[in-house]
Amino acid sequence: MNYLNPSSATIGYCTNVHAGVDLASICSNLEEFAIPARDASGAEELGVGLWIPAQAAGELTDGVERFRQFLRDRRLRAFTINAFPYDNFHQPVVKRAVYSPEWWQPERLDYTLRLANILTQLLPREETTGSISTLPIAWGDGRANPENLAKAGAHMRVLAKKLGKIEESTGKRIVVAIEPEPGCVLDTTQDVVDWFERELPETDHRRYLGVCHDICHSAVMMESQQEVLSRLVEAGVMIGKVQVSNAIIADWLSMATGRQREAIAQLSEFAEDRYLHQTGRLKSDGTFELAEDLPELLRSAASEEEPACGDQRWIVHFHVPIFLERFGHLRTSQDDTLECLRFLNQNRTAEFTGHLEVETYAWTVLPHSMRRRGLSEDIAREISWLREIVSDMA
Repeated sequence: MNYLNPSSATIGYCTNVHAGVDLASICSNLEEFAIPARDASGAEELGVGLWIPAQAAGELTDGVERFRQFLRDRRLRAFTINAFPYDNFHQPVVKRAVYSPEWWQPERLDYTLRLANILTQLLPREETTGSISTLPIAWGDGRANPENLAKAGAHMRVLAKKLGKIEESTGKRIVVAIEPEPGCVLDTTQDVVDWFERELPETDHRRYLGVCHDICHSAVMMESQQEVLSRLVEAGVMIGKVQVSNAIIADWLSMATGRQREAIAQLSEFAEDRYLHQTGRLKSDGTFELAEDLPELLRSAASEEEPACGDQRWIVHFHVPIFLERFGHLRTSQDDTLECLRFLNQNRTAEFTGHLEVETYAWTVLPHSMRRRGLSEDIAREISWLREIVSDMA
């Protein structure tokens, strides 16, 4: 479990792109989208990163074997679960609601443990390691006080102990991977390293708790992929999985004023109301500032004399297709994706599960001009692109 190579990588897509909080909806979505995506990608078997919200997790308590057979019959390989969104991820407005319950609330611990037990039963018999991604403690507002953070750390230590018991009884090692996100309690690499040093310092903690590295998120924070991953390796923090995702980049210095206005108009197509689109700003003096949401930033820019507030660059938390390099006046953070994959392929000291999950959950809210194919075809194209990149690294 050390480095990325074509024979050890497990590649799939995250099913949080599909709406539905009950088990029947999950099965229906897999039938409608995953199976055609499997066939369109030319794969004998398709990896799926399952999104199992709390309601469906409760339904699976007594029905895991039937669901396992459902997946097996359809040649869908369950290897990871996205346990970040607890409830309805497709309601008209999600925004900050996705960060509840926080890690200091017992519901978050209970939910994660329930999914860990489910995943031990869904993993293929020959697979001994599964991964679960989870939120980075909470949104970084005033509720994240020292008392609550201490509770969150205590819950994670309880989780590590119980995951150890699960491995003893089942032989399956479930890794819960904390996913740093802009604006949350843990949004920089330093935050992550500090958290593990303070709250999860023991070897037994780190056998079961690691990091879910979302490439888009670190790009928004304008952190170098190589530096992020190197620091995690040096700190002895496992990479539980990598979410392969592209952010939107507006390089204002490369555009004349007229082009900047056109790019602002293009960005306005992404200022939608369902999800939070945190935006990293490289300001004119070289300092970094995080804007909480793209619509608010665009309203602020509209009141300024300069189209982009005089900034050098914006990087927007909006997951766009990973095979896309440029569109209109904007480009994507695809170079970050390639940098991340190269590091994992070349570094022999990184502890990494090999789990790669394409997480373009925003297909349904992309501008219509970017949704020219069916969703299954788009998913298949992303999977094929990633497989080809990983294969070329051999």
